[in-house]
Amino acid sequence: MAGTPLSRAEHFIWLTARVLEQRRFAHHFLGGGADPVEAALTAYLNEDGGYGHALEPDLRGPVSQPLHTAHALRVLDSIGRCGGLRVERVCRYLTAVSTHEGALPALHPSIRGYPVAPFVPVVDDPPSDLLATGPVVGLLHRNQVWHAWLFRATDFCWAAVDALDKTHPYEVQAAVAFLDGVPDRARAEAAADRLGRLVRDQRLVVLDPREADGHPVPPGYAPGEHHFPHDYARVPGSLARRWFTDEEMSRSLDLFAAEQDGDGGWPIRWRRWAPGTALEWRPIVTVEALRTLRAYGRPIGG
Repeated sequence: MAGTPLSRAEHFIWLTARVLEQRRFAHHFLGGGADPVEAALTAYLNEDGGYGHALEPDLRGPVSQPLHTAHALRVLDSIGRCGGLRVERVCRYLTAVSTHEGALPALHPSIRGYPVAPFVPVVDDPPSDLLATGPVVGLLHRNQVWHAWLFRATDFCWAAVDALDKTHPYEVQAAVAFLDGVPDRARAEAAADRLGRLVRDQRLVVLDPREADGHPVPPGYAPGEHHFPHDYARVPGSLARRWFTDEEMSRSLDLFAAEQDGDGGWPIRWRRWAPGTALEWRPIVTVEALRTLRAYGRPIGG
């Protein structure tokens, strides 16, 4: 397919994406407004203030879930709408589904009986989870949202980040999302420095894409499910950007740009467990890939 990365991605989006991702693409790259994005997102909103209906494609069914709701907050953040009554409702939902520690579980047991990715277990009394809580807390702090739920959830995230020792890439990404938004910047910078050393020492990042085939994959991950510098530092202002040299980051972004498939979309690296989920994820990944490349000043066309 000829054309710029953006034009090729646009063809892919119109061909395969849900309405929400079509609206997001139009907003971020074609001058579209924020209102249509929010209107499309509202289709996933439930009466309890949470979001469901497979907004996060690996969780199916209509019921609200923390991971769906975190996804919704990221969309609202990306269009400058992460505030007001809409987020007040979200925080009430988060309060209702929190564990006794005041943090979020990866899955609320209300999803039992609906199709769920096999790598996300459903249990009756789920524990607090940094992967679910960290990105939400960091995003709300970055948007200067103040709600009672944030106090205990922030304490949980600090304790979880400080306790990280043997870790894995998705847990690191959640920690970075928390640290990038939390108000105590000095503490966040110190925690990020320690985390960056863990990432390099435990070989949780492929620093040279030419060596990816021989790089270890964390237990439970899919074959070839590697993580690169751009996976941790999604924008240049992230604390994780300090973990990598300019050369390492440049190689990572070169790889990222080259991963655009012939159909115009970017691939997913994690385990595919159902045809529909993979189809729904790729437009989401494609929009985020273009946003990251543009944030780093890489040419995508326009």
